[in-house]
Amino acid sequence: MLVDLRIKNYALIEQLQLQPSALLNIITGETGAGKSIMLGAIGLLLGNRADSKMLFDTAKKCVIEGHFDISGYQLQDIFEAEDLDYDAQCILRREISPAGKSRAFVNDTPVTLDALRKIGANLMDIHSQHDTLLLGDAVFQLNLLDLYAGLVPTRAQYGTAYRQYRKLEADLKSVESQVAQANKELDYNSFLLNELEEARLDTEDQEAMEQEIKQLEHAEEIKFKLTQALQALTESEYCATGSMKEAASLLGQVSTYADAFKDLKVRLDSCLIELHDIADEVETAERRTEGDPARIDELQGRLTTLYNLQRKHQVRDLPGLLEVREELREKVGSVLNLDREISRLRRDTEGALATVTRRGAQLSEQRQRSFPKFQKELASLLADLGMPNSRIVVQYSVGQPTTSGIDVVSILFTANKGAQPQTLSKAASGGEFSRLMLCIKYMLADKTALPTIVFDEIDTGISGEIAVKVGRMMQQMAKKHQLIAISHLPQMAAAGDSHYFVYKEDRADRTISRIRELTLQERIREIAQMISGANPSEYAFQSARELLAMRGEELVG
Repeated sequence: MLVDLRIKNYALIEQLQLQPSALLNIITGETGAGKSIMLGAIGLLLGNRADSKMLFDTAKKCVIEGHFDISGYQLQDIFEAEDLDYDAQCILRREISPAGKSRAFVNDTPVTLDALRKIGANLMDIHSQHDTLLLGDAVFQLNLLDLYAGLVPTRAQYGTAYRQYRKLEADLKSVESQVAQANKELDYNSFLLNELEEARLDTEDQEAMEQEIKQLEHAEEIKFKLTQALQALTESEYCATGSMKEAASLLGQVSTYADAFKDLKVRLDSCLIELHDIADEVETAERRTEGDPARIDELQGRLTTLYNLQRKHQVRDLPGLLEVREELREKVGSVLNLDREISRLRRDTEGALATVTRRGAQLSEQRQRSFPKFQKELASLLADLGMPNSRIVVQYSVGQPTTSGIDVVSILFTANKGAQPQTLSKAASGGEFSRLMLCIKYMLADKTALPTIVFDEIDTGISGEIAVKVGRMMQQMAKKHQLIAISHLPQMAAAGDSHYFVYKEDRADRTISRIRELTLQERIREIAQMISGANPSEYAFQSARELLAMRGEELVG
């Protein structure tokens, strides 16, 4: 429960501190005094968006801090899921700088707004007039019914299965789209691939072929030049080998006179051996060099094929063609792989849909079993609040699976005997809406473990004895939950365990909003003023005392 609330530098609030009781806390005050502003600050504490324009002093930061005692609510798993240290005394803090920068803390640990929302959602529930309007929404109604029937875990299991089914369905559509696109290109890609496969690129050596055809085209010139080279090396009168032999002989004759001559003789002998080897290779090359028109035609044909493919695929060499071929192989092969993937996804999607259908049917069956009890209990509570002829009917039908199940529900209502129940938006007035919502909150109070519930004028449209009964109902709720209720009704003000008064204080430069807990005598005066105005009569004072006496207050004077 909320032990201490501190608001600093927010809207009309310069500084405010509230230490509510563990039971029913009533907040009253004139319209515009700052009650809704305080709720806005609590909303920021629970993760709502911040606006630097709401700062009381634009040169200072806004700080909102809430101290909660959560020792009896088993919230350890929530903190563990957010990787936060659990403490039975939890502190939430929100800071907004003058520049609009927002920071959030849980037990002095910086957290994201999402984490703050998740923690805050398990600490406080703020019921506003907007929530009452939401009562007419079908999705909101279904959520209420599931919470009443204790089906939140079952619905979570269904939701997991449904999300898995929708993911598989989306994946299947995506792959089918890829296949459709791939099939448009398959024939052309297959043609290009076959063309490259038939070219036997792995066995080709473009550079070697280009060199060979160059030699074949100049075979006659090459053979003539090689013959001349061979004559110069070994066959002419003054051939190189003959001259080197003669030089070697002469060096041999003087080698005994100096080691240097001997070394020159050895080096020249080595050159002579190398020269003979060169001459032998030139002779071999000359014998092998022959023109071959057929071979030229073959090589030109193979090279023409390669050149055409390179131009076609806009690459410069054989490795480029090999890369294109691999890409085409992947594209053509991927269609077959996608077909297999589609088959798998179809099986998985069908299985997931079967799971969704099964769990949806189980969820629907459990929901339907809870409807009669819900209708009866809600009608009984409404009768206690002055609507004895009210009738509640949960209308449902089975539709296609959605995020919330296969049921389409609508809560129908009539407050008049003999009248046909209609949708809430058509059948309920403002006061009836408020009573409906309060009764539903009352019914759900035992189903939730929320430490603190805040009601913002849930008593709108009611008065008199009904207001007294609403107060009693909230007193019952307060035995299990800390309640904070903003009200304009004297009956509600008298029902509170604690009574806080919000008021404006005018300074020379501006107006500020303040709050204080009323003493017993101050409560009597405030309630009397709520009954009859600024100058209450003795009758109003007596009525205020009587209202307070109904909750067992020991009155003085």
